[in-house]
Amino acid sequence: MTETRTIALTVNGQPRQAAVTTRSTLVDVLREQLRLTGTHVGCEHGVCGACTVLVDGEPVRGCLLLAVQADGRHVETVESLAPDPARLNALQAAFVRHHGVQCGFCTGGILMTLTAALRENPRPTEAEIRDMLSGHLCRCTGYQGMVDAVLSLFDPAAPPASAVRTREGGYIGAPIPRREDARLLTGRGTFVDDLEIPGVAHAAMLRSPHAHARVRRIDTTAARALPGVLTVVTAADIADIQKPWPARMPSPVPGTTLRHGVRHTLPRDKIRHAGEVIAAVVAESRALAEDACDLIEANYEVLPVAASAAAALAPGAPLVYDELGDNVAAHIVQRVGEPERAFASADHTLRETFRVMRGGSHSMEGRGVVARYDEALDAFTVWDATQAPHAIRAMLAYLFELPEHRVRVIAPPDVGGGLGPKASFYPEEALVCWLARRLRRPVKWIEDRHEHFISAAQEREQIHTVEIAFTREGTLLGLRDVFTHDLGMYGALVAPVITACTVPGPYRIPNIHSELRAVYTHLQPTGAVRGAGRPQGVLVMERMMDRMAEALGLDPAEVRARNLIPADAFPYPVGMWFRDGAPLTYDSGNYPELLRQALERADYAEARREQATLRAQGRCRGIGVAICVEGVGLGPFEGAIVRVDSRGRVVVTSGAPPQGQGYQTAFAQIAADAVGVRFEDVDVVTGDTGAIPFGVGSFASRVTATAGPAIFQAGGALREKIFAVAAHLLEAAPADLEIVDGAVRVRGLPDRGVPLAQVARLGNAGVAFGMVMPGGLQVGLEASAYFTPSQAGYSASAHVCILDVDPDTGEVAIVRYVVGHDCGNVINPLIVEGQILGGVAHGLSNALYEEAFYDDQGQSLASTFLDYPLPSAREMPRVEMFHLTTPSPINPLGVKGAGEAGTLPVTAAVAGAVEDALRSFGARVTRIPLNPARISDLIRGSG
Repeated sequence: MTETRTIALTVNGQPRQAAVTTRSTLVDVLREQLRLTGTHVGCEHGVCGACTVLVDGEPVRGCLLLAVQADGRHVETVESLAPDPARLNALQAAFVRHHGVQCGFCTGGILMTLTAALRENPRPTEAEIRDMLSGHLCRCTGYQGMVDAVLSLFDPAAPPASAVRTREGGYIGAPIPRREDARLLTGRGTFVDDLEIPGVAHAAMLRSPHAHARVRRIDTTAARALPGVLTVVTAADIADIQKPWPARMPSPVPGTTLRHGVRHTLPRDKIRHAGEVIAAVVAESRALAEDACDLIEANYEVLPVAASAAAALAPGAPLVYDELGDNVAAHIVQRVGEPERAFASADHTLRETFRVMRGGSHSMEGRGVVARYDEALDAFTVWDATQAPHAIRAMLAYLFELPEHRVRVIAPPDVGGGLGPKASFYPEEALVCWLARRLRRPVKWIEDRHEHFISAAQEREQIHTVEIAFTREGTLLGLRDVFTHDLGMYGALVAPVITACTVPGPYRIPNIHSELRAVYTHLQPTGAVRGAGRPQGVLVMERMMDRMAEALGLDPAEVRARNLIPADAFPYPVGMWFRDGAPLTYDSGNYPELLRQALERADYAEARREQATLRAQGRCRGIGVAICVEGVGLGPFEGAIVRVDSRGRVVVTSGAPPQGQGYQTAFAQIAADAVGVRFEDVDVVTGDTGAIPFGVGSFASRVTATAGPAIFQAGGALREKIFAVAAHLLEAAPADLEIVDGAVRVRGLPDRGVPLAQVARLGNAGVAFGMVMPGGLQVGLEASAYFTPSQAGYSASAHVCILDVDPDTGEVAIVRYVVGHDCGNVINPLIVEGQILGGVAHGLSNALYEEAFYDDQGQSLASTFLDYPLPSAREMPRVEMFHLTTPSPINPLGVKGAGEAGTLPVTAAVAGAVEDALRSFGARVTRIPLNPARISDLIRGSG
């Protein structure tokens, strides 16, 4: 039996007691017993900092401090900083003004560290602030907003304007501070693990230690006998939901297919990756469930492993799916023009091979799901940290053979980052529902960081052999790109098809041969990670543009400028098929101007002169330029329901759940302008399949360009309904009405009006029970719309990176980083800039740090943030940014997408800059990431 004792501690100034076991941590007590859920757990090994609290005034990792060690001590949590969200302290208010928070999962710990540090040093420099933050990992913000927030506390310079409206009086385009921030900054967010569900039991998963094996026997006897264990299940127990999973997506390219290997909720024949679930335990606590997992005895027949795409394509390779006969999931060739003739007639050709690493999203909140089963209704309510609640509902309805109205999936108000992998369906979601039905009580499963490393979807790994043909003047004539994409044991064609279509970029290339092989391997499943195939495509093309410049003795920026699609060429057909199943046709852009402004902002000519001076002094200064096009706003649709409730407030409902993108704010801006009401009179509901029948999800930089127009269209229709009802009340023509300050009034007669609440009472409920609607009015101040774009839109970015490389250590120091971005019309500049900053941080992390290593047996060699480094605020540079606007013609708002834009060109810009810095060493950058060891190898000539 585990020993239990009572501890006494002072928490946020109040004496508290807690009954704890010897292995309970302080964060366990705070969250589970005291319900102070603003402190989160992001890694369980004390690296990410999300769990930071103050103990006797000092920052402490709550996930590492045993509860018994806090006995008699004073503890401060984020909830102590402000009495309620309406009364933020100075630091919290500065975070709002400077957009220092996005998903908010890590914010509580960051605020506590800063609080303690500012007590010691109330006027830190920027470098000191970055040091203060360096013990924290944030995947969303890029840290710059946090740094600026602290700087603003003692800098009398005017803070950034918090304009509520544009100069024209509208809300669309105004940098309105996010309304989400106050609750996140005060520890009042609601993430899936924060939900207080009475009677909830806790699940843990037993995972295979082998990448390829057959399970010969599973003995659960000892696990079932452990006190506190409620049930243990294996594949044999869940036969009713062991249906074959459907293919995730067909090939969008005509004449090609995805060869789909059959997968089940739990493996029926073979295990196909290390970390695959083979059994689930439910107990009264997560700790007990994990103890029980350790007692399960599994006997395996270990099989040969194909742990890379190359190994999977080799003759006689072990098969991931025996029924397919080989490991090729798809072989897709796309051709434009006559590439063979172009290469045969070109003045010059160049050929190179590039490799991009495998990596994960590592959102600070892992995956998580809670399910409750209602026996009387034979229905599930599921709270899921997902990017796609409607897709989860569809899969659960299929597995459980239920109509969709009996499966309600809710993404909680706060999801701690998505970044791609949370858009997938996983076995745990089905298992938790099945277990809740079996036990007739709610069941929760929360992914820990180690599970994320070995089971959450990954992406990125590709090997490209690329050739270009060009004239002696530097004009591109042809492109040939042949690459393999590692799908893992299960995946879709999302990333590789997007890669193929991203490679041509913003350039006029009349002849293209694109060929990809998507390959099954015995590694964990793949999906999309922020960028979804685009960073690889940008890297390949931009590296070849650098090589062409070198071959011709031209400046890299000049070579790009000579080949850019001109501004008067839109819409521009590339000649390929994109991921959306439509022809790859760029809708709008001005790539020459975007590049020109980026070079001007970076003082490019002066930077080249300074580089020459520094090189003469022995400094390794490099400059990299990258420009890209990003397919965004993917369909098939997104919807919105906009209504006026009995209070006279406008309520917007959309199916897309946020993970830090600020939908509560941006959607309200769009609806306020469409309906004609005040921004503060709009409420927003997202991510609930019970609130809107159809939805797609939040990924692929798509929501503003799909849900946004739907909200705008539904809002306009609602406005007409409001005027129809108000016209009856005011005895006026609808055309003579306007909405001002929460009331409908006759234009030019401010004293003649009615509150929106009164309009809603008539429009939604009629005069009274049993009475006819007057004047033939229709019932329901509500409108819905589903926007279906005819094709994807195309954003663009231009990045300039100036950096130094230390040839003795291989360390890279970013000197300057400039980003130019075109996402069409901007709904909220503050939010867009925050998204781009976070994207740049993710891109720099991919370029310089992240790599998921596996041995030849498919075993992950990176299982913590100690061996899978992510950049902190200390490593991130200050990013300079500007916007260029070319509105999209394919939706009424003229918007495109921005969620991934900051990520895409970074690896290319950094790779170009590093190779430029090491030119005297003859280094050739062909592999990402460029960590110090790899750079040192390049310098020594062994890279």
